[in-house]
Amino acid sequence: MSRGTSAGFDRHITIFSPEGRLYQVEYAFKAINQPGLTSVACKGDDTAVCVTQKKVPDKLLDPTTVTHMFQLTKNVGCVVTGMHADSRYQVMVAQHEANNFKYKYGYDMPIDVLCRRIADINQVYTQNAEMRPLGCSMILIAYDDELGPCVYKTDPAGYFCGARACGAGAKNTEVNSFLEKKYRTKAAMDRDATIQLAITCLMTVLSADFKPSEVEVAVACKDEPEFRTLSEQEIDFHLSAIAERD
Repeated sequence: MSRGTSAGFDRHITIFSPEGRLYQVEYAFKAINQPGLTSVACKGDDTAVCVTQKKVPDKLLDPTTVTHMFQLTKNVGCVVTGMHADSRYQVMVAQHEANNFKYKYGYDMPIDVLCRRIADINQVYTQNAEMRPLGCSMILIAYDDELGPCVYKTDPAGYFCGARACGAGAKNTEVNSFLEKKYRTKAAMDRDATIQLAITCLMTVLSADFKPSEVEVAVACKDEPEFRTLSEQEIDFHLSAIAERD
């Protein structure tokens, strides 16, 4: 077995290569990019927003049933990027954990606690031979009473962190470099500006103009802390505002 190749070391999730790498976990990160979708999340002064592409794979499917945005608690929601079946399972686990927390303690699970719990479960999947990591990345957003607008991201390795803005999926690197430039200056961002920044970021990295039916947007803000997805009419308003500005 030659060093520097994955020969034999990617057969099991629990085996380290001589370089100290877990190839199966690395393959899980590649699986996130496989569907070719990109997601963006960012926060403003009092708003957290997440945006993702919406691709309906078959013309016979009902477009209203195709979504990557999910509500986990009343105020916490997420966008999941990657393999769709794995995404739905991870959402189900997150909802189950959030419901258990509310039943036990009598109040909704805070976003940072929920994100940590999802990351802990993901980490266990990397050290048990009978499991495999999930090929998806979850970005959670919420407006928290204490923390304000929040964006948190988890990955298949079990790492999680809070962010001012982040991306996931095929064009993750381009999204991050675009957002880093935008967040260098501390400009004030209201609700509409935050939503339009997230949509503009996605349009720029994909070099595409969207129709309202080709993008999904979800928001949680100070005035409306409940997580909700925007309708096509609301998305159209923001797309028109971006077009007029440019």
